[in-house]
Amino acid sequence: MSQKPISRRQAALRHAVLILASIVMIYPLLWMVMSSFKPDNLIFSDPMALPEALNWDNYVNGWNALAVSFTTFYRNSFIIAILAVIGNVLACSLTAFAFARLEFRGRKIWFALMMGTLMLPYHVTLVPQYVLFQNLGWVNTFLPLIVPKFMAVDAFFIFLMVQFFRGIPREIDEAAVMDGCGPWRIYWRIMLPLSTPVLATAAIFSFIWTYDDFLGPLIYLNRMQDYTVPLALRAFIDSSGGESLFGQMFAMSTLSLVPVFIVFLAFQKLLIRGVAMGALKR
Repeated sequence: MSQKPISRRQAALRHAVLILASIVMIYPLLWMVMSSFKPDNLIFSDPMALPEALNWDNYVNGWNALAVSFTTFYRNSFIIAILAVIGNVLACSLTAFAFARLEFRGRKIWFALMMGTLMLPYHVTLVPQYVLFQNLGWVNTFLPLIVPKFMAVDAFFIFLMVQFFRGIPREIDEAAVMDGCGPWRIYWRIMLPLSTPVLATAAIFSFIWTYDDFLGPLIYLNRMQDYTVPLALRAFIDSSGGESLFGQMFAMSTLSLVPVFIVFLAFQKLLIRGVAMGALKR
């Protein structure tokens, strides 16, 4: 059946609805950016007003407003995020290769158990994990935020890669076996080079989620010199009722979004391609 063509009035109405929805969603970001150029006394007294001038004092003062420079917070966030990306890509791809290509006893049961972990919220395992890391002496270090990533704990990435690997013809594996390749060489020399889109997708999501994570660093990092960017932003708010530096907090919040935007804009084609191919392949 042929679809009825859309009239100009219907098309204009749809565009108007989409534009309105876009404005509603982007307004908090625009408000934060505008507030970063205002003095604290004008941020909430006249929240809708545009800044009279581009006053960069909040950015200059906010960078060194805390006891530790924001350079340290960025460094900590990047160390944790980059190592988490490496761990997730390597560990999850190895696990996905085993589920997708290797035959071993209980494979379907283990895969079902792995998928079941997707339904467990992070808070369910938080207490036993904290007790374990406390006994290991890892609290107040980056290790609780990094080491689990090298143990294939993100079932979402494993599932995405399994779906992608299953779409690669098995004839390639059979030809490699005839040439004398074992499972490790098949994984390293064949599967990984053919899986760039899904690996890039896992890397991008892993970087963004780890960089934006607040709860994990809040639980395990207690010293300011170890804070990540989200924890540092919280330090601008005085919970005891004293003076809070809202203008400087909004300025640093704006700067904290820059790495995420750069990563997303630079790799968005690979991200969309990896998600689409991983979801469609069987």
